[in-house]
Amino acid sequence: MLNNIGLPGLLLIAVVVLVLFGRGKISSLMGEVGKGITAFKRGVDDGKKELEETAEDAKDVTPDTEKDKA
Repeated sequence: MLNNIGLPGLLLIAVVVLVLFGRGKISSLMGEVGKGITAFKRGVDDGKKELEETAEDAKDVTPDTEKDKA
């Protein structure tokens, strides 16, 4: 069903959405979407940094063997 939408169909949908919601509402909605994407990226970066910090702080707990002592 959605395989044959094409460019004219997408333009028609965009015009209908614009008429229904208005330019101001769509603009504010896209601004909120942009803020959400930015917050998500920031959260992913913070998570990566936290994982790297915990990996650096991890202690080596492997037991010493007799070969290592000699």
